[in-house]
Amino acid sequence: MTTTDLPPDLTLAGCLTRQQRLRDHLQSAGLDAALIADPGHVYYFTNFWAHLMYQPIFFLPASGPTILCVPGEESDSWIADEQRAYPSNRLCTLEDDQPRQSMSAIAGEISSCRRIGCDDAPRPWLLNGANCEDLVGTLMNMRRAKDPDELEVIRHCITGCEAAFECAREVVQPGVSEVEIHASMHRAAIMAVGEAIGEFGNDFRANAAGGQPRLRSVEAGELMPLDVGVAVRGYHCDLCRTLCVGNQPTEAQSAAAAKCIEIHGYVEDTVKPGTSCKKLFEDVEAMLEGYNGWSFPHHLGHGIGLFPHEAPRLNPNWDDTIQAGDVIAVEPGLYGNELRAGVRIEDDYVVTKTGVERLSSHPRHL
Repeated sequence: MTTTDLPPDLTLAGCLTRQQRLRDHLQSAGLDAALIADPGHVYYFTNFWAHLMYQPIFFLPASGPTILCVPGEESDSWIADEQRAYPSNRLCTLEDDQPRQSMSAIAGEISSCRRIGCDDAPRPWLLNGANCEDLVGTLMNMRRAKDPDELEVIRHCITGCEAAFECAREVVQPGVSEVEIHASMHRAAIMAVGEAIGEFGNDFRANAAGGQPRLRSVEAGELMPLDVGVAVRGYHCDLCRTLCVGNQPTEAQSAAAAKCIEIHGYVEDTVKPGTSCKKLFEDVEAMLEGYNGWSFPHHLGHGIGLFPHEAPRLNPNWDDTIQAGDVIAVEPGLYGNELRAGVRIEDDYVVTKTGVERLSSHPRHL
């Protein structure tokens, strides 16, 4: 599967809405400005994305024009009142200290501030005496409800992930190494996304609960959970399909898959804003743990967005509550020796005002 479509841009309306939310917080908290340095957050507010070797900075004052410090020329695609190029290289050789170079472009604005909210911890001497105050919790709360333009980027991530699964259904055959399978899937995801992608998931081992790929060749009858996370410009999806090597699952393996699929039906029928994540986990655990003597040893899922795991957490160690606008990955699993490892089936959902909408559509069979 290939595509000619590049990832969708974050929109002018979306970026300006998010900037205003942050400005409202600065004003209520008595902060003079926000200094945004995390590349994902810079993208979230401005639609600017670059190679991670660079250090863009987005400066948003409580009142006044915003400034985007970039390692190159300006673009109409980036959402800021002013763009300033910082000296990131000389004759294509990178400067050693990218953060210092980027901060130098707004030294005058920094010197006029007393209290600055930061999403990263800049070196104090780069702040010209201003106090740095933590914005991370505020930004994590802001990020929970995904705007429509963010959802489009996540859907594009899923396009790459599902292309990888289509490829896997062709290449997962006896005698093929896990590394070969991983490489083929990675190529398919990149071709579908239309540009380089970030991390590519966790689990690519047959006859194992998970782990990074090995040179080991897969064998007929083994189950291979493929937990894939395609990252596009900082945004993530997280999907898992389990394939049977040789395409002839046993009755036990098929029964385990059917039970995991049943859990997805339960989630789709019951989850809505206000649902307790802890209780949801406990209800599902009661359905899975010990089923046919198999185990369910991990969380039920988690939120996704600018980080592969974020709130809400479908995990009894947190007491989160589902909110409208959340995007969640739901991943029931069953494991046991009889299964030759186990089954995990993971799909992504956006939480609406009345329930959930499934974002991923790749078939769930082994």
